[in-house]
Amino acid sequence: MEFTALEIASILEGKIVGQSDIKVSKLSKIEEGTPGSISFLSNLKYEQHLYETEASVVIVSEGFTPEKEINPTLIYVADAHKAFVKLLEYHSQMRNQKSGIEPNTQIHDSAKIGENVYVGGFTYISENVKIGNNVIIYPNCYIGEGVSVGDGSIIYSGVQLCSETQIGANCTIHSNTVIGADGFGFSPKADGSFEKVPQIGNVIIEDNVEIGASCTIDRATLGSTIIRKGVKLDNQIQIAHNVEIKENTVIASQTGIAGSTKIGRNCIIGGQVGIVGHLKIGDFVQIQAQSGVNYDVPNGAKLYGSPSMDAVDFRKSYVHFRNFPAIVKRLDEIEKEIKQQTIKD
Repeated sequence: MEFTALEIASILEGKIVGQSDIKVSKLSKIEEGTPGSISFLSNLKYEQHLYETEASVVIVSEGFTPEKEINPTLIYVADAHKAFVKLLEYHSQMRNQKSGIEPNTQIHDSAKIGENVYVGGFTYISENVKIGNNVIIYPNCYIGEGVSVGDGSIIYSGVQLCSETQIGANCTIHSNTVIGADGFGFSPKADGSFEKVPQIGNVIIEDNVEIGASCTIDRATLGSTIIRKGVKLDNQIQIAHNVEIKENTVIASQTGIAGSTKIGRNCIIGGQVGIVGHLKIGDFVQIQAQSGVNYDVPNGAKLYGSPSMDAVDFRKSYVHFRNFPAIVKRLDEIEKEIKQQTIKD
């Protein structure tokens, strides 16, 4: 896709200083700018790159004045970073403007496909599936029996939506994620072996959820595993059966959440966090990376460590953790002095 500086300024409601007809076809970092690319400068720490970049167009914030001669055309906007994010969103929308059914797809006769839908090659859509309007399903996806996908959602290649999974509107699910596989349910037998407990529930993903690549969200044993509106999940996250994650919570990579735990709204959970099953995590909770949580957590708590504890207490304690060998040495010396004094007495 190729745009002139004037067209981009129109999209961003900006003002041009330089060549309005210069054309760009790609986005770049300012330090990696090449002819035909557009970049931005929002942090003045990187201002020096503006005088060296080969980018054709650079977005800057209102009030910025170059200290040296520059080559790029400038587009002045209220906030350069926000404007560039808007441009990224526009670029993504343009890239995902696809429609039609590619060859080598298999769609069951009972499936209901909305308007302006794209289905990539080698995708399989099972019986009684409902696909909304403006949905994009990239190649090599599996859409199981009874699955529904809401309007405007994007399903990237390699995703598997197992039977009865419900995906809301404007969701994004990245490659190789599996939603609705069996939960980890096994019952011990008298001989020490384990018997599988049938997993007959489903997964419900509400509107405006984004799920990263290679995540797994298990179906419920009974009822539903639920991801509420606005939740954002990073790559490689495991969510077990009957978990519920409430609105606008964000979770970083490699976190694992065990069965039947309920996580509140607007929580921030760092990478590699482990949360045991059947817990209740409150609203607005922050859990630092690599923490292990094994107890219920009240609203607004900030946790750190494994097992996790209050973040402020952890940081205070960490000072002592680092000095622990010296503390033990001092205690040993004090103990020796006490013993010697006792002998003298």
